[in-house]
Formats: sequence, structure tokens, C-alpha cells
Amino acid sequence: INQECATIMMSTYPPGERVSKKGALIGSMEEYKKLYTRSIEDGDAFWAEVGKKQVTWFSDFTKTQSGGFGSGNVAWYLNGKLNACYNCIDRHLPEKKDKVALLWEGNESKDIRRITYSQLLEGVCRIAGVLQDQGVKKGDCVCLYMPMVPEAAMVMLACARIGALHSVVFAGFSAEALRDRVIDGKCKVVVTADFGLRAKKSIPLKAVVDQALAQCPDVSSVLVYKRTGGNVNWTQGRDLWLLDEMEKHRPYCPCEVMDAEDPLFMLYTSGSTGRPKGIIHTTGGYMVWTSFTHKNIFDVHDDDVYACVADIGWITGHSYIVYGPLCNGATSFMFESTPLYPDAGRYWDMVQRHKITSFYTAPTAIRALMKYGPEPANKYDLSSLRVLGSVGEPINPEAWKWYYNVVGRGKCSIVDTYWQTETGGIMLTPLPGLTPTKPGSATLPFFGIQPILLNPENGKEVERKSGDDEIQGVLAIKKPWPGMCRTIKGDHNRYMTTYLKPYPNHYFTGDGATIDKDGYFWITGRVDDVINVSGHRIGSAEVESALVAHEAVSESAVVGIEDPVKGQALFAYVTLTNGFKSDAKLVDALKKAVRANIGGFARPDYVLCTDALPKTRSGKIMRRLLRKIACKDTNLGDTSTLADPKVVERLVALRAEIQTSGGKGDRAVSRQFSLTAERVELQRKQGEEPPNKRLKK
Repeated sequence: INQECATIMMSTYPPGERVSKKGALIGSMEEYKKLYTRSIEDGDAFWAEVGKKQVTWFSDFTKTQSGGFGSGNVAWYLNGKLNACYNCIDRHLPEKKDKVALLWEGNESKDIRRITYSQLLEGVCRIAGVLQDQGVKKGDCVCLYMPMVPEAAMVMLACARIGALHSVVFAGFSAEALRDRVIDGKCKVVVTADFGLRAKKSIPLKAVVDQALAQCPDVSSVLVYKRTGGNVNWTQGRDLWLLDEMEKHRPYCPCEVMDAEDPLFMLYTSGSTGRPKGIIHTTGGYMVWTSFTHKNIFDVHDDDVYACVADIGWITGHSYIVYGPLCNGATSFMFESTPLYPDAGRYWDMVQRHKITSFYTAPTAIRALMKYGPEPANKYDLSSLRVLGSVGEPINPEAWKWYYNVVGRGKCSIVDTYWQTETGGIMLTPLPGLTPTKPGSATLPFFGIQPILLNPENGKEVERKSGDDEIQGVLAIKKPWPGMCRTIKGDHNRYMTTYLKPYPNHYFTGDGATIDKDGYFWITGRVDDVINVSGHRIGSAEVESALVAHEAVSESAVVGIEDPVKGQALFAYVTLTNGFKSDAKLVDALKKAVRANIGGFARPDYVLCTDALPKTRSGKIMRRLLRKIACKDTNLGDTSTLADPKVVERLVALRAEIQTSGGKGDRAVSRQFSLTAERVELQRKQGEEPPNKRLKK
């Protein structure tokens, strides 16, 4: 198994033949290299051309860019005037008014809506009128707490149309988290729905909003989209049904003329202090960046059906469901449900029925589907697919290979994309049909991106020495790019301190990376996920990949805990593939697999098998919680964003059993497997306090 994993990581896969047959937008690697070199050496001219081609301007910009990382005053397309909504809808109408703009599939596969560009304009304009009726004007901020329905995208575009910022809060956040974001954004209007639907669950969105707004006296209006028709509490004078209000307004509303540097939206992302950061993206540079990356990285042709199955509550949904695809005049697919409802074939059933050509999802979803083997995917005709994208975290080689062979049938291009909320769009990526790919590598930089590895000890560039197969360091960017965020709302000093001051005159990503002998980039995880064991800096992603390469493991997460001898010890959480049971023999095999794959220094000190890992509703593993649990820290903080809070309870119980077992190291870990999730649940039913409660006492 370890040899196979090593072979996969060393292998180079050819570009997908289906893209090549269609005809890639960029014709060859030679053309890519030529364009990339120009984008770095003559960036002003390059981005001026791209800006004029990708976006329609009401008034042309007078200068391509100004400012820099040192001063923190980066600006793009100075004095240019445009409107994001106009670029996403109006300008396409002469040729594409009857083309499907949004193709939506609801929680049930029979719930399908096809919204053309002309219909999208009408809906957006009516909502814009509703917002203006509620006093929303240019520069104001509107909060969205909505399910994945087309009206959510319409509200975003309506805000852009009238010059208001939108602040989309993922509809899985708690009332407290929503309250904090509404207050920080100074939002006076909140748009929500009565309920959301997700698999077999009905999510009471309006009730959460009511609870949050009890402490938000400045909110004057709540617009409610009727998704299910279920009963909700109603505040007269504040609450309005969105669809009823839309009927009162004309199907056209003029666009506000915006400066290229006017804010387009605010989106909150987690901070290391736990205090969310309201990231501000501006209009001109963001629209150029998202549309240009979307067009080239997903090889978008006019007759394509492009599907990103993220949520608009995250930056992926903003950039690659709404703004990028619609600015390109594409058909963008929206999905309300989950990959496992009603069964593990849901994604592939959608691909077959809608003839989806590009599919963009997260490694977490891929790994979840891997548990069910190839059979669910093999039932469906997936021949329409050309490009398969991965986003959100580094994809481990085994998941990459499964995606390539089982879903892509070995004929699709895999684009393993690296980027962040702050970057606005994709930074490192293969180009479909061109870039030879390596499982687990984000490969090469996109145009205009000049990545560099810095030594975290002295801030200097890591230089490759003779004989080095790879170099390691922290990943930084040398030059500004159009799509980068401009500030953190109300706290520009925090923006500077977080991104621009750690390594002067560079943008600090917060991630570690490796560059191999071919110049390919491998993301090793957040710098705070780099674990120092006896002087060895070990990327958590590297150990996780070695664990997942074992046939018994479907998913893993590795964190560091304090060790009196080694400084830090490796604590691994793993979920097992169906058919495997946790025991001391398997634990030993997993540790040996890591030793064989990476080295003895990377051998986990602890391996805890569990039925699930704590994840947000978007599928991201909450490593902060895993660190606290591993360190026996019972102050877990806010867990409101978890998809299933009970997972944490079970992990705390399992970890406590290790501590109270009387042994250390391997022996303690082996014994803990007798405490299964079922046993914890049985203890609870019988009234016995779980181990975590006993531990607190």
C-alpha cells in the first residue's frame, strides 16, 4: 500500500483527452509559459488587456494598478467605472437572453428550475426595487442568511446592481455568530427564508434570524423567502415575504455606476484569534480575476454546463457559482442538497441528467463517496465530463486517483485548485488539457501570481541547492493581483498584521508548501498545522495522506500535542472504511504505514479511530477542535458551525478514556477502542455520566 501511494505521488498524469478533443482555450504549455512570463514581466499591459476583454466598462480605467504590499494600499483599474450585475446579466442579453443562466436542483432531484438570463434580470431588478423600498442605498450592507436557492444569487446580484454590499452568512451558523456579523456589518436589512432543506432535515432559518436579531435593534427589515411554507413567527412592521414584495416592483431597475475600487461585498472568514474577519473585495479587480480564472481553469465553452456544488455562504460560491460563471455568460449549476442524499449516486445522477461538463467539489466530499466504492459512479453515464475540480483543502493522492479513474474514467483533466477567501479566486492550478498533473499537487501558478517559499526563521527566500529534489518553506506571493482583498472591515491594521507585515513586501498565505524538482507546488497545510517533532517540521497533510493511503482509512486528521521529550507528538484521528474494525493490530499497522511512507520521525504517537470527524456544514474539518480534544482542553469554544455537534461529544469521551486507562502511548490507545460510539450512547441513556463529564469533575 505504501509503495502504491509513493508511486501515485511520483506519477505524472497526462492532460485529459476530453479537453484536448474539445480544444483547450489555451493551446499548449508553451503558450501558457509565454503568457505567464508576460503576466509577470509586463503585468500592467497584460492585465490591461485582460481587463478590457473580460469586463464591460462604462468608463475606461486610466491606470492598471497602483500601490503595493508595503503600504497596503493596492488598487486596480483606477478610475474605471462599471457594475458587477451589468457584467453578469445585462451585457449578455443581446445574444443570450434565452440561455439558461442558473440551473438549479433542489433537495429532491425532481425539483429543477432553469432560469434564463432574461428571467434572471427580471428577478434581480424586482429584488433591487424591494431593497431600495427598504431604504438600502449605495454603500449600505445587506445580510443574507439563505438556503441554496436561486433567489440567494439574485439578492447578491441585486445588491451589486444598486451599489450595496452583501454579507452572506452561511446558513449553518448559530444565532450568536449571525448576530455578530449583522452588528459588525451595520446591516439594516436581513434576507432569509422560512426554512432550508438539506437531505432529510428541515432547518429553521427564520427562527435563527429571530433569535439573532433580538440583539440587533438597528435591523429594520427582514425579507423572507418562502421555501417550504412552514409556520414561522412574524414581527409586524419588520418582516415581509420576499416574493410578495417582488410583485410590487417593475422588472427593470437601472444599474448604479461603481468605481473599480468600490466595495462589492464583505465575507467573513475565521481568524486565528477566533474573532471573524470581514474581508472586503472590490468590484473591478475581483470581476476581472474571477471571470478570467473561471474561463481558463474550467475551459468554459458556450455550450457547457458548469457545476460547482459549494454553498454561496463561502467564497467558492461567490466566485465560482455566481460572479465568475455569470460574468462569462455561462450556465451555472446550483445544488441545494448533499452528495449522499438519497444515496451515494446523487452527484453522478445529476451529471448524467444535466450533461454537466465541469464539476467542482471538495476533497471531503470525494473521500466520503470513496467509502461506497466505484459502484455508485459506475451506474451512470459520465461521458459529458471534461474537467474535474477540487477545492477547499489539499487533496490526498488516493482521493485524487479515485476522482480521476472512477469519476473521470481516466479521460478528464483534474484541476486541484489552491486559493483562499482573501485571494478572491484561484492562485495555483493545472490548466485543463495542458498541464501534466501529479496527484496531490496544485502544480503551477496562474497568470500574474508569483509564489515564493520563505524561510520562517529569517524571512529569506528558500534557495534550491544542488541535489535538492525539493525545497520547503512558507508560501508567500511577491506581487499584487487584481482579485486580492483590500482590507478587513473596520480594522485595516489587522489586515496589515495578518497578511502583509509578517514578511514585508509579500502577501503571507499562512500556508506551508513544497516545490518539487519540476517546479510543482505541494501545499503542506496551514503553518499552524506544521508540527515540530524532535526538530522535524512535519506537515499534517503529509501524514494524513500516508494514513489515507492505507486501505482501512477513509479520512484522517493529524494535530500536534505537547510532549516533554519531543516538543510535540503526533495525534492522529482516523475514520475507517466500511468493513474494518479498530483494534491494536490495525493501529500498529497504521503507524508502520506512516513510518514506511515518510519516516520514523513522522510515526504518530496516538491513533484514535472514530466514526466521524467534526466538520462544518461546508465539509471542512475543524482542526481547532481536534487540537483541543487531543490536548484534553475542555474549553472548546463556539461549536455552532458544526454539522453534527455530537461528533465532538463522542471524541471527547474517547479521548478521556485514553487518559483514564492507566497506560501510556500505544497501550493506552489500543485499550480505548473498547469505548465505541455505541457504548457512549448507551452510557448516556442509562444515566451514567460520559467520561468527559467525569473528567471535568
